[in-house]
Amino acid sequence: MKKLLFALIQLSTASLFAQSPVPNFKIQVIDNQISIGYGLAIGDVDGDQRKDILLADQKEIVWYRNGDWKRFVMATNLTTKDNVCIAARDIDGDGRVEVAVGAMWNPAETKDITQSGAVFYLIRPKDPTQLWEPVRLHHEITTHRMRWAKVDKNKYQLIVAPLHGLGNSNGEGVGVKLLAYDVPKNPKQAWPYHLIDSTLHITHNFEIWEDKDATRLLIGSKEGGKVISYQKGQWTPTQQWIGEGTGVGEVRRGYLPNKKPFVAAVSPWHGNQLVVLDTQTNTKKVLTTRLNQGHALTCEDFLGTGSSQIAVGWRNPNADKKVGVRLFVPKDANGENWEEFTLDESVMMACEDLQAADLDNDGDLDLIASGRSTLNVLVYWNQRILK
Repeated sequence: MKKLLFALIQLSTASLFAQSPVPNFKIQVIDNQISIGYGLAIGDVDGDQRKDILLADQKEIVWYRNGDWKRFVMATNLTTKDNVCIAARDIDGDGRVEVAVGAMWNPAETKDITQSGAVFYLIRPKDPTQLWEPVRLHHEITTHRMRWAKVDKNKYQLIVAPLHGLGNSNGEGVGVKLLAYDVPKNPKQAWPYHLIDSTLHITHNFEIWEDKDATRLLIGSKEGGKVISYQKGQWTPTQQWIGEGTGVGEVRRGYLPNKKPFVAAVSPWHGNQLVVLDTQTNTKKVLTTRLNQGHALTCEDFLGTGSSQIAVGWRNPNADKKVGVRLFVPKDANGENWEEFTLDESVMMACEDLQAADLDNDGDLDLIASGRSTLNVLVYWNQRILK
Protein backbone atom coordinates (compact mmCIF):
# COMPACT_ATOMS: atom_id res chain seq x y z
CA MET A 1 0.00 0.00 0.00
CA LYS A 2 2.84 2.38 0.93
CA LYS A 3 4.59 1.62 -2.36
CA LEU A 4 1.40 2.33 -4.27
CA LEU A 5 0.90 5.64 -2.42
CA PHE A 6 4.52 6.66 -3.09
CA ALA A 7 4.13 5.80 -6.76
CA LEU A 8 0.94 7.85 -6.99
CA ILE A 9 2.67 10.84 -5.37
CA GLN A 10 5.56 10.55 -7.82
CA LEU A 11 3.15 10.28 -10.74
CA SER A 12 1.17 13.28 -9.50
CA THR A 13 4.33 15.37 -9.11
CA ALA A 14 5.60 14.39 -12.55
CA SER A 15 2.22 15.22 -14.05
CA LEU A 16 2.23 18.60 -12.33
CA PHE A 17 5.58 19.58 -13.81
CA ALA A 18 4.65 18.16 -17.22
CA GLN A 19 1.65 20.50 -17.29
CA SER A 20 3.58 23.58 -16.17
CA PRO A 21 2.98 26.66 -18.33
CA VAL A 22 5.40 27.58 -21.08
CA PRO A 23 6.81 31.10 -20.70
CA ASN A 24 5.35 33.41 -23.32
CA PHE A 25 6.41 37.06 -23.27
CA LYS A 26 5.91 39.68 -25.98
CA ILE A 27 8.05 42.81 -26.19
CA GLN A 28 6.81 46.38 -26.29
CA VAL A 29 9.36 49.15 -26.81
CA ILE A 30 8.74 51.91 -24.26
CA ASP A 31 11.76 54.03 -25.21
CA ASN A 32 14.59 53.44 -27.69
CA GLN A 33 16.48 56.67 -27.14
CA ILE A 34 17.82 56.47 -23.60
CA SER A 35 21.47 57.14 -22.74
CA ILE A 36 22.44 54.24 -20.46
CA GLY A 37 19.49 53.20 -18.30
CA TYR A 38 21.32 52.60 -15.04
CA GLY A 39 18.37 51.76 -12.83
CA LEU A 40 14.63 51.06 -12.90
CA ALA A 41 11.88 51.40 -10.31
CA ILE A 42 8.17 50.64 -10.53
CA GLY A 43 5.31 52.42 -8.78
CA ASP A 44 2.29 54.67 -9.13
CA VAL A 45 3.63 58.17 -9.76
CA ASP A 46 0.42 60.05 -10.60
CA GLY A 47 -2.10 58.31 -8.34
CA ASP A 48 -4.19 56.64 -11.05
CA GLN A 49 -3.81 53.19 -9.42
CA ARG A 50 -1.60 51.94 -12.23
CA LYS A 51 2.10 51.16 -11.91
CA ASP A 52 4.40 53.46 -13.85
CA ILE A 53 8.03 52.95 -14.87
CA LEU A 54 10.76 55.16 -13.40
CA LEU A 55 14.29 55.31 -14.80
CA ALA A 56 17.61 56.68 -13.61
CA ASP A 57 19.20 57.50 -16.93
CA GLN A 58 22.64 58.98 -17.43
CA LYS A 59 21.75 62.64 -16.88
CA GLU A 60 17.98 62.55 -16.35
CA ILE A 61 15.56 60.98 -13.92
CA VAL A 62 12.37 60.18 -15.86
CA TRP A 63 9.09 58.35 -15.57
CA TYR A 64 6.83 56.73 -18.16
CA ARG A 65 3.07 56.99 -17.63
CA ASN A 66 1.25 53.67 -17.69
CA GLY A 67 -1.09 53.51 -20.66
CA ASP A 68 0.35 55.87 -23.24
CA TRP A 69 3.89 55.46 -21.81
CA LYS A 70 4.60 59.13 -22.30
CA ARG A 71 7.98 60.16 -20.89
CA PHE A 72 8.30 62.90 -18.26
CA VAL A 73 11.53 64.36 -16.88
CA MET A 74 11.67 64.58 -13.08
CA ALA A 75 15.21 65.92 -12.65
CA THR A 76 18.19 66.67 -14.85
CA ASN A 77 21.92 67.19 -14.32
CA LEU A 78 21.79 66.59 -10.58
CA THR A 79 25.59 66.40 -10.52
CA THR A 80 28.47 66.75 -12.96
CA LYS A 81 28.58 62.98 -13.43
CA ASP A 82 26.05 60.23 -14.12
CA ASN A 83 23.02 59.16 -12.14
CA VAL A 84 23.23 55.54 -11.01
CA CYS A 85 20.18 54.31 -9.07
CA ILE A 86 16.60 55.04 -8.06
CA ALA A 87 14.17 53.93 -5.34
CA ALA A 88 10.40 54.48 -5.50
CA ARG A 89 7.74 53.45 -2.99
CA ASP A 90 4.61 54.83 -1.38
CA ILE A 91 5.82 55.39 2.18
CA ASP A 92 3.10 57.75 3.43
CA GLY A 93 0.00 55.86 2.28
CA ASP A 94 -1.31 58.42 -0.22
CA GLY A 95 -1.15 55.97 -3.13
CA ARG A 96 1.76 57.73 -4.84
CA VAL A 97 5.44 56.87 -4.69
CA GLU A 98 8.16 58.81 -2.93
CA VAL A 99 11.39 58.88 -4.91
CA ALA A 100 15.08 58.94 -4.03
CA VAL A 101 18.00 58.74 -6.46
CA GLY A 102 21.74 58.16 -6.42
CA ALA A 103 24.13 60.13 -8.58
CA MET A 104 27.73 61.37 -9.05
CA TRP A 105 28.67 57.90 -10.27
CA ASN A 106 32.47 57.75 -10.21
CA PRO A 107 33.50 54.27 -9.04
CA ALA A 108 37.21 54.78 -9.70
CA GLU A 109 37.30 57.62 -7.16
CA THR A 110 37.28 56.16 -3.66
CA LYS A 111 39.21 58.87 -1.78
CA ASP A 112 37.56 62.23 -2.54
CA ILE A 113 33.95 62.10 -1.34
CA THR A 114 33.17 65.39 -3.10
CA GLN A 115 33.89 63.73 -6.45
CA SER A 116 32.16 60.39 -5.94
CA GLY A 117 28.66 59.62 -4.74
CA ALA A 118 25.49 61.60 -4.11
CA VAL A 119 22.03 60.90 -2.64
CA PHE A 120 18.93 62.98 -3.37
CA TYR A 121 15.31 62.92 -2.29
CA LEU A 122 12.94 64.31 -4.92
CA ILE A 123 10.03 66.42 -3.67
CA ARG A 124 7.03 65.97 -5.92
CA PRO A 125 5.31 69.01 -7.43
CA LYS A 126 1.52 69.33 -7.55
CA ASP A 127 1.75 68.19 -11.16
CA PRO A 128 4.08 65.14 -11.23
CA THR A 129 4.72 65.64 -14.95
CA GLN A 130 6.75 68.75 -14.07
CA LEU A 131 10.26 68.89 -12.59
CA TRP A 132 10.66 67.61 -9.03
CA GLU A 133 12.73 69.45 -6.42
CA PRO A 134 15.95 67.64 -5.43
CA VAL A 135 17.11 67.66 -1.81
CA ARG A 136 20.71 66.58 -1.30
CA LEU A 137 21.31 64.15 1.58
CA HIS A 138 24.45 62.87 3.26
CA HIS A 139 26.35 60.34 1.16
CA GLU A 140 29.28 57.97 1.24
CA ILE A 141 31.79 57.38 -1.52
CA THR A 142 30.60 55.51 -4.70
CA THR A 143 26.82 55.58 -4.05
CA HIS A 144 25.50 52.60 -6.03
CA ARG A 145 22.16 51.04 -4.92
CA MET A 146 19.17 52.11 -2.83
CA ARG A 147 15.77 50.80 -1.71
CA TRP A 148 12.98 51.81 0.64
CA ALA A 149 12.48 49.39 3.55
CA LYS A 150 9.49 49.09 5.86
CA VAL A 151 11.18 48.46 9.20
CA ASP A 152 8.22 48.93 11.54
CA LYS A 153 4.44 49.27 11.34
CA ASN A 154 4.54 52.96 10.44
CA LYS A 155 8.23 53.47 9.70
CA TYR A 156 10.22 53.37 6.50
CA GLN A 157 13.93 53.89 5.94
CA LEU A 158 15.94 54.61 2.83
CA ILE A 159 18.72 52.02 2.57
CA VAL A 160 21.76 53.06 0.51
CA ALA A 161 24.72 50.88 -0.45
CA PRO A 162 27.94 52.22 -1.95
CA LEU A 163 30.00 49.94 -4.17
CA HIS A 164 33.33 50.55 -2.42
CA GLY A 165 34.63 51.69 0.93
CA LEU A 166 36.60 54.88 1.45
CA GLY A 167 40.05 54.54 -0.07
CA ASN A 168 39.43 51.06 -1.48
CA SER A 169 41.60 49.71 -4.27
CA ASN A 170 40.75 46.51 -6.16
CA GLY A 171 38.01 45.77 -3.64
CA GLU A 172 40.35 45.90 -0.66
CA GLY A 173 40.64 48.24 2.30
CA VAL A 174 38.06 49.51 4.78
CA GLY A 175 34.57 48.11 4.48
CA VAL A 176 31.64 49.67 2.64
CA LYS A 177 29.38 51.85 4.80
CA LEU A 178 25.81 50.69 4.26
CA LEU A 179 23.46 53.36 5.64
CA ALA A 180 19.82 53.64 6.69
CA TYR A 181 18.16 57.08 6.52
CA ASP A 182 15.17 58.06 8.65
CA VAL A 183 12.58 60.20 6.86
CA PRO A 184 11.92 63.56 8.57
CA LYS A 185 8.47 65.17 8.49
CA ASN A 186 9.97 67.99 6.46
CA PRO A 187 12.18 66.38 3.78
CA LYS A 188 14.19 69.59 3.46
CA GLN A 189 15.47 69.14 7.00
CA ALA A 190 18.45 66.95 7.85
CA TRP A 191 17.82 63.22 7.43
CA PRO A 192 19.15 61.22 10.40
CA TYR A 193 21.18 58.24 9.23
CA HIS A 194 22.55 55.10 10.86
CA LEU A 195 25.35 52.70 10.00
CA ILE A 196 23.99 49.26 9.13
CA ASP A 197 27.25 47.49 8.31
CA SER A 198 30.87 48.25 7.42
CA THR A 199 32.45 44.82 7.01
CA LEU A 200 32.00 44.07 3.30
CA HIS A 201 33.60 44.95 -0.03
CA ILE A 202 32.18 45.40 -3.55
CA THR A 203 28.58 45.49 -2.32
CA HIS A 204 27.00 45.46 -5.76
CA ASN A 205 23.37 45.07 -4.70
CA PHE A 206 21.05 44.01 -1.90
CA GLU A 207 17.51 42.81 -1.33
CA ILE A 208 15.01 43.64 1.40
CA TRP A 209 12.97 40.87 2.99
CA GLU A 210 9.93 42.15 4.86
CA ASP A 211 8.97 38.96 6.66
CA LYS A 212 6.37 38.65 9.42
CA ASP A 213 8.93 38.33 12.20
CA ALA A 214 11.43 40.97 11.02
CA THR A 215 12.72 43.05 8.14
CA ARG A 216 16.03 41.78 6.82
CA LEU A 217 18.65 42.75 4.27
CA LEU A 218 20.57 40.33 2.10
CA ILE A 219 23.71 42.12 0.91
CA GLY A 220 25.61 40.75 -2.08
CA SER A 221 29.35 41.31 -1.81
CA LYS A 222 32.83 40.08 -2.59
CA GLU A 223 32.60 37.98 0.58
CA GLY A 224 29.20 36.46 -0.27
CA GLY A 225 25.66 37.18 0.90
CA LYS A 226 25.35 38.62 4.42
CA VAL A 227 22.00 38.83 6.24
CA ILE A 228 21.24 41.71 8.62
CA SER A 229 18.00 42.07 10.61
CA TYR A 230 16.10 45.10 11.94
CA GLN A 231 15.05 44.36 15.50
CA LYS A 232 14.32 46.54 18.53
CA GLY A 233 14.86 49.70 16.53
CA GLN A 234 18.25 48.89 15.04
CA TRP A 235 20.01 46.84 12.41
CA THR A 236 21.86 43.80 13.76
CA PRO A 237 23.94 41.12 12.00
CA THR A 238 22.23 37.72 12.17
CA GLN A 239 25.42 35.68 11.76
CA GLN A 240 23.74 34.13 8.72
CA TRP A 241 25.66 34.01 5.46
CA ILE A 242 24.26 32.74 2.18
CA GLY A 243 26.99 31.65 -0.18
CA GLU A 244 29.78 32.71 2.18
CA GLY A 245 33.04 32.87 0.25
CA THR A 246 31.21 33.05 -3.08
CA GLY A 247 31.53 36.51 -4.57
CA VAL A 248 28.12 37.69 -5.75
CA GLY A 249 26.65 40.80 -7.36
CA GLU A 250 22.89 40.58 -7.83
CA VAL A 251 20.97 38.62 -5.16
CA ARG A 252 17.28 37.69 -4.98
CA ARG A 253 15.30 35.27 -2.82
CA GLY A 254 12.86 32.79 -4.28
CA TYR A 255 10.94 29.67 -3.28
CA LEU A 256 11.17 26.18 -4.79
CA PRO A 257 8.08 24.06 -5.51
CA ASN A 258 8.68 22.32 -2.17
CA LYS A 259 8.37 25.80 -0.55
CA LYS A 260 12.02 25.81 0.50
CA PRO A 261 13.67 29.23 0.09
CA PHE A 262 16.70 29.74 -2.11
CA VAL A 263 18.79 32.70 -3.23
CA ALA A 264 19.59 33.30 -6.88
CA ALA A 265 22.76 35.26 -7.57
CA VAL A 266 24.99 36.49 -10.35
CA SER A 267 28.48 35.25 -9.54
CA PRO A 268 31.00 36.71 -9.30
CA TRP A 269 30.36 40.49 -9.38
CA HIS A 270 29.50 41.33 -13.03
CA GLY A 271 30.04 37.63 -13.57
CA ASN A 272 29.23 34.92 -16.08
CA GLN A 273 27.35 32.57 -13.76
CA LEU A 274 23.78 32.36 -12.54
CA VAL A 275 23.81 30.31 -9.35
CA VAL A 276 21.23 29.04 -6.88
CA LEU A 277 22.42 29.19 -3.27
CA ASP A 278 20.98 26.99 -0.53
CA THR A 279 20.03 29.26 2.37
CA GLN A 280 20.90 26.59 4.96
CA THR A 281 23.83 24.54 3.66
CA ASN A 282 25.85 27.20 1.81
CA THR A 283 25.97 24.95 -1.27
CA LYS A 284 25.43 26.29 -4.76
CA LYS A 285 24.07 25.03 -8.06
CA VAL A 286 25.30 26.66 -11.28
CA LEU A 287 22.45 27.14 -13.76
CA THR A 288 24.47 28.76 -16.54
CA THR A 289 27.95 30.09 -17.24
CA ARG A 290 26.96 31.88 -20.44
CA LEU A 291 26.35 35.35 -19.09
CA ASN A 292 28.73 38.19 -19.88
CA GLN A 293 28.52 41.02 -17.39
CA GLY A 294 25.49 39.59 -15.62
CA HIS A 295 23.80 42.65 -14.17
CA ALA A 296 20.06 42.12 -13.62
CA LEU A 297 18.04 39.58 -11.68
CA THR A 298 14.58 38.94 -10.30
CA CYS A 299 12.85 35.93 -8.71
CA GLU A 300 9.07 35.80 -8.95
CA ASP A 301 6.23 33.48 -9.88
CA PHE A 302 5.72 34.55 -13.48
CA LEU A 303 3.98 31.33 -14.50
CA GLY A 304 1.43 30.99 -11.69
CA THR A 305 2.89 27.72 -10.40
CA GLY A 306 3.08 28.74 -6.74
CA SER A 307 6.89 28.75 -6.82
CA SER A 308 9.57 31.09 -8.15
CA GLN A 309 11.25 31.32 -11.51
CA ILE A 310 14.47 33.27 -12.11
CA ALA A 311 14.81 36.00 -14.73
CA VAL A 312 18.38 37.09 -15.43
CA GLY A 313 19.85 39.64 -17.83
CA TRP A 314 23.34 40.44 -19.03
CA ARG A 315 24.72 43.45 -20.86
CA ASN A 316 27.72 42.37 -22.98
CA PRO A 317 27.68 39.89 -25.88
CA ASN A 318 28.38 36.35 -24.68
CA ALA A 319 30.09 33.48 -26.51
CA ASP A 320 27.07 33.30 -28.83
CA LYS A 321 27.42 37.05 -29.47
CA LYS A 322 24.09 37.61 -27.76
CA VAL A 323 22.73 39.83 -25.02
CA GLY A 324 19.33 39.40 -23.47
CA VAL A 325 17.07 38.05 -20.76
CA ARG A 326 16.53 34.41 -19.86
CA LEU A 327 14.01 32.68 -17.62
CA PHE A 328 14.97 29.62 -15.56
CA VAL A 329 12.18 27.33 -14.35
CA PRO A 330 12.58 24.51 -11.76
CA LYS A 331 11.66 21.13 -13.21
CA ASP A 332 11.24 19.29 -9.92
CA ALA A 333 10.16 20.02 -6.37
CA ASN A 334 13.68 20.26 -4.95
CA GLY A 335 15.18 22.42 -7.69
CA GLU A 336 17.67 19.78 -8.76
CA ASN A 337 16.98 20.48 -12.43
CA TRP A 338 16.11 23.74 -14.16
CA GLU A 339 15.00 24.55 -17.70
CA GLU A 340 16.21 27.66 -19.51
CA PHE A 341 13.85 29.65 -21.72
CA THR A 342 14.74 32.39 -24.17
CA LEU A 343 12.33 35.28 -24.03
CA ASP A 344 11.21 37.38 -26.99
CA GLU A 345 14.34 38.42 -28.94
CA SER A 346 12.61 40.56 -31.56
CA VAL A 347 14.37 43.56 -29.99
CA MET A 348 17.90 43.37 -28.58
CA MET A 349 18.30 44.00 -24.85
CA ALA A 350 21.77 44.57 -23.32
CA CYS A 351 20.28 44.31 -19.86
CA GLU A 352 21.44 46.78 -17.24
CA ASP A 353 18.46 46.44 -14.89
CA LEU A 354 15.36 44.28 -14.62
CA GLN A 355 12.14 44.62 -12.64
CA ALA A 356 8.97 42.54 -12.27
CA ALA A 357 5.49 44.04 -11.89
CA ASP A 358 1.92 43.51 -13.08
CA LEU A 359 1.68 46.56 -15.32
CA ASP A 360 -1.63 45.70 -16.98
CA ASN A 361 -3.46 44.37 -13.90
CA ASP A 362 -4.19 41.03 -15.53
CA GLY A 363 -2.96 38.98 -12.58
CA ASP A 364 0.46 37.95 -13.85
CA LEU A 365 3.86 39.60 -13.59
CA ASP A 366 5.50 41.33 -16.52
CA LEU A 367 9.20 42.07 -16.94
CA ILE A 368 10.62 45.55 -17.42
CA ALA A 369 14.20 45.92 -18.66
CA SER A 370 16.61 48.74 -19.43
CA GLY A 371 19.37 48.24 -21.98
CA ARG A 372 22.80 49.82 -21.69
CA SER A 373 24.35 49.60 -25.16
CA THR A 374 20.95 48.96 -26.78
CA LEU A 375 19.71 52.27 -25.31
CA ASN A 376 16.18 51.08 -24.67
CA VAL A 377 13.45 50.37 -22.14
CA LEU A 378 11.33 47.31 -22.90
CA VAL A 379 8.31 45.67 -21.35
CA TYR A 380 8.08 41.90 -21.74
CA TRP A 381 4.33 41.37 -21.47
CA ASN A 382 3.52 38.06 -19.79
CA GLN A 383 1.03 35.94 -21.75
CA ARG A 384 0.62 32.58 -20.10
CA ILE A 385 -0.07 29.47 -22.16
CA LEU A 386 -0.24 25.77 -21.19
CA LYS A 387 1.65 22.89 -22.72
